[in-house]
Amino acid sequence: MKKYLLSIFTLIIPFLTFAQETTELGLDQKIDQAFKPFSDAVFGVIFFEVFGIPFVLILLVFSALFFTIYFGFPNVRYFGKAINTVRGKYDEIEGGHQASETSMTVDGDIRDTIRDESQEGEVSHFQALATAVSGTVGNGNIAGVALAIALGGPGATFWMIVCGLLGMSSKFVECTLGVQYRDVGEDGTVYGGPMYYISKGLKERGFKTLGKIAAIFFAIFCIGGSFGGGNAAQSNQATIVLKDLLGLDNAGAGFWIGVVLAVLVGIIIIGGIKRIASVTEKVVPFMAVFYLLACLYIIGSNFSLVDDAIGLIITEAFNPTAIGVGSLIGVLLVGFKRAAFSNEAGAGSASIAHSAVKTKYSASEGLVALLEPFIDTVVICTMTALVIIIFNFGGEFQYGGDGLGGVMIDGVSYEGAGITSKAFAQYIPYSNVFLTIAVVLFAVSTMISWSYYGLQSWKFLFGRGKAADLAYKVLFLMFVIIGAAASMGSIWQFSDAMIFAMIFPNMIGLFFLFPVVKRELKRFLDAIKEAKA
Repeated sequence: MKKYLLSIFTLIIPFLTFAQETTELGLDQKIDQAFKPFSDAVFGVIFFEVFGIPFVLILLVFSALFFTIYFGFPNVRYFGKAINTVRGKYDEIEGGHQASETSMTVDGDIRDTIRDESQEGEVSHFQALATAVSGTVGNGNIAGVALAIALGGPGATFWMIVCGLLGMSSKFVECTLGVQYRDVGEDGTVYGGPMYYISKGLKERGFKTLGKIAAIFFAIFCIGGSFGGGNAAQSNQATIVLKDLLGLDNAGAGFWIGVVLAVLVGIIIIGGIKRIASVTEKVVPFMAVFYLLACLYIIGSNFSLVDDAIGLIITEAFNPTAIGVGSLIGVLLVGFKRAAFSNEAGAGSASIAHSAVKTKYSASEGLVALLEPFIDTVVICTMTALVIIIFNFGGEFQYGGDGLGGVMIDGVSYEGAGITSKAFAQYIPYSNVFLTIAVVLFAVSTMISWSYYGLQSWKFLFGRGKAADLAYKVLFLMFVIIGAAASMGSIWQFSDAMIFAMIFPNMIGLFFLFPVVKRELKRFLDAIKEAKA
């Protein structure tokens, strides 16, 4: 208990010191200055380059392409089955039998006696999907897309879509493994994710030490990811739009907005995955539909420009003209980086939420999970991109901007969600209020989902005691404040590094265990065929 309290106070003390100082720098600037060196160092380590390309992106793309080909394009072939699984069409099958057993028995039990025990887990397919989607659908779709287009121009959108389509296969593999190797406690609580399938799966194959080490590294990086991309980056963008809406330019405004957000998130994350699922299954569909309707309205109002926008997306993908993006490789990297940050395919994080599903067939949840990158990147990110590109047909800003993600609109510098907000304002009255609500809802839902991801990793490292849980939650809430106070550059750099760091240990597990996924997929598909017979 003492060591957890010590770690908490170690982080609290700098905040108290900042609050008491009265130098010319504001509170937000002090926090940013303290955080930036750490952010720069972490980013440099994770994004080391091979032949001028960050190795982690090479690994991500190669893996997604390999899984897509190996499993026979599951992102296309099994899309319909994924929809049907979410709808509950196969619920009777999942509670009824295993195809690999005889028609009368399952693991030695008579079929009709095992319905309840076969459905270990805490949430339904839809709840697991909603929880995971809330962790991926966030300000990466609003601010991240704007950042991609500001840096790489319209062509970045094309590569985001490609990354999303390939990422569907990676997500299928990792979420199948998440269910396959999960732990279920005596009280029915589920513990799952890459740290479990890496350690348990590699142990099965005689690589116990490698599995243990890789699992520990994943847990550490996932905790960092929960503090960064799943938390600080979200509060950062929520703060940007709130400050703009409320006209706050006080040097400490970000800090206090962060405090309010931290209190709100803190109230929600007291519950476990069941409570998070109950919140997200209501909020996520509402906010996603709400946001998409607004995008569709803008696109519909400018329908004659849609073909021009699509043409620009395709031509600029191979012949980029954005200042500073350089070449085809440059725009490709921008698009892939932002898409991977948004949908997290390959990072393994979503498998933590999916592992809590009630099912007997691990591949059933893998199929459900492949819908995430499609919803997140192919649909929502593309909608946002079309709105921004259509908006800029009027020459509102120059693609490439300042090279850091900022662009000048009407003589004022905008970045991230601020760019999207300006695009919405062009077509929808009072859209600043609408988009602020959307950004805050996206941010809060993402934060509560990622708090679950990080906490599961924390439990894996430090045990499942209440003291350990409290220590993590306090640290998590402090990063809400850091994200709100620090600059977008520092926060997103740290967030990128933490999300992408998870890819390294996760891929070790995926490449050792993908044959297990093939076996489980066949078992589920055979069960469907048998039920139809």
